[in-house]
Amino acid sequence: MAEKLRLELVTPYRKVLSEEVDEITATGSLGEFGVLPGHAPFLTSLKIGEFAYKKSGAVSHLAVNWGYFEVENDTVTVLVETAERSDEIDLERAKAALGRAEEALKKLSPEDKDYRVMEAALERALIRMQVAGKAARK
Repeated sequence: MAEKLRLELVTPYRKVLSEEVDEITATGSLGEFGVLPGHAPFLTSLKIGEFAYKKSGAVSHLAVNWGYFEVENDTVTVLVETAERSDEIDLERAKAALGRAEEALKKLSPEDKDYRVMEAALERALIRMQVAGKAARK
C-alpha cells in the first residue's frame, strides 16, 4: 500500500495542484468524504464546497465549484470549473457577491429561471468566505 496519494487538480484554465499528499477531504454530491492512501477506486461528482488536503501535517484549503473526483491506484484526479486557494480569495469581493445574491433572491420566486443561478452564487460566496477565513487563522 502506498504511503501517499498523487493529487492532480485541474480547471479548464490551469493546473492548480500536482502534489503528493497524505489525505484529501472534499464535498461530493452526497456529502463530505475523505480519501487516504490505499482507497478503493471510485468516481463521484463534486458540488460547490470546500476541498482540503493534508501534506506533511499542514492542511491546505480551496474553494471549488462543481466537478468530478476520481480515485484510482492512489492517484486522485480532480476536474472542477474553478478552484481558489484560501490565500487567493478576495474576502471583500466574496462579501459583495454574497450581498448581491441575497438581494437578488429576495426579488425572485423559486419558479423563476434565475433563482437556481442566484442560489449557486450565494453558495459559492459563502464557501469562498469560509475558506478565506481559514487562511486568516493560519
